Amino acid sequence: MTSSAPVSPASPASPASPAVPEAAFTHIGIEESGAVLHVRLNPGAQDDTLSTGVLDELIAVLDDLHERPDIRVLVLSSLGEDFCLGADRTEFQDVLAMDPSGTALRRVADKSHRLCQALENTHAVTVARLHGKVVGAGLALAVHCDLRAGADTCRFRMPEVGVGLAPAWGGGMGRLIVEAGASRIRELMLTCEVFDADTAHRLGLLHKVAPLDRLDETVTAMTRPLARRSPEALVLTKRMLNGYTKAARTADIAPLDAHLLAARLTPQAPPRT
Repeated sequence: MTSSAPVSPASPASPASPAVPEAAFTHIGIEESGAVLHVRLNPGAQDDTLSTGVLDELIAVLDDLHERPDIRVLVLSSLGEDFCLGADRTEFQDVLAMDPSGTALRRVADKSHRLCQALENTHAVTVARLHGKVVGAGLALAVHCDLRAGADTCRFRMPEVGVGLAPAWGGGMGRLIVEAGASRIRELMLTCEVFDADTAHRLGLLHKVAPLDRLDETVTAMTRPLARRSPEALVLTKRMLNGYTKAARTADIAPLDAHLLAARLTPQAPPRT
C-alpha cells in the first residue's frame, strides 16, 4: 500500500463525502462522527471471525481513506459478543478443498498482510475498542492499531500452536514482539495461555482498561483530543513512530506469513520413489 503524503489542514476533502458508501458493506458497519470514522465488525448475525469478506471490506475502507484527510481517527470495534475469534479456519479448509495446491489459500492469507499494513500506514490514528474474547488473528488485527482500549472482562489468547498452526497472520508476531517484548510473547505463543485485560495492560497490549459499561466513554476520551490535532502533525508523528519501530524489526518475515500458513495446511504429496 502506498503511504499517503501529509496533508495541510487548508486543503481537506469535503467532510460531507462519506469515506465509502455504507451500502457497499455487508460484513462491517461504518459511521462518521466529525473527524472520527467508526468501523464495526460483525454488524449482523455473523461469526466473530475474519473471513475473506471482512478482510476485503476493511481493506476497501482503508484504501478509500486516502481521499479523506479530514478523517483523523479510525475506531475499530465489533458489534458481536466478542471482538474477534481469529481467522476463519472453516473458510481455510473450504478454500483448500477447491484448490489443494494452496495457491488460493496464499491469496487469502496475503490479504491479512495487506490489511495490517494498511492499518499501520494509514494517515488516521487507529484505535481498537476491544471486548469479550480477542483471539489469534483478532489480536494481530488489534495490535496493528496505534492505540488500544479494552474492557476489564477481555480475554486474550494466541492459540495457533495448540491447533497445529504457525502464528502466521498479517505479520502479527513481529508487531506483538515490538509492542510487548519477545520474552512474554514467546511464553504466551508457546503455551497458548489465556490472559486477562490487566496482563495485557502490563504488557503494553492495552493502553486503557475500563469496565465494559464505560468503555465507550474511555474510547471517546482517547479520540476527542486526537480529532482536534493538526492533521499534518498527526501524520508526521505516526510516520516517525512507525519508522522507529520498524527499525527494531530488522528481520521482518511478515511477507512470508501467507506461504508459512499455506505450507502448514496444504496436504503434502507423497515423495517420489
